[in-house]
Amino acid sequence: MNKAELIDAITTHTEDLSKAKVGAVLDAAFATIQEELVQGGSVTLIGFGTFSTGQRAARTGRHPQTGEPLKIPAAKTVKFTAGSAFKERVNSAKRPKAKGKAKKK
Repeated sequence: MNKAELIDAITTHTEDLSKAKVGAVLDAAFATIQEELVQGGSVTLIGFGTFSTGQRAARTGRHPQTGEPLKIPAAKTVKFTAGSAFKERVNSAKRPKAKGKAKKK
């Protein structure tokens, strides 16, 4: 699902909001989450999960073609940890059967 499809899906669940308004709210939510993470905070959505930042240490890698060592600098990373209700919902969902596989007799 891409952003446009997400906006369409949200619009079907909200009677009073147009696609433009849903898109504006979604953009504002994403911008707010990003700003909080830039400032070093985290965003916890109870029942959904937590967005936070982490730190990746500097390390030495290798150039794939020449094999020469490369210095890879330290970097901040963005992490998402799913909440327990989210995990339960995903794990209890029925999975569609794979197509094209023959049944064993």
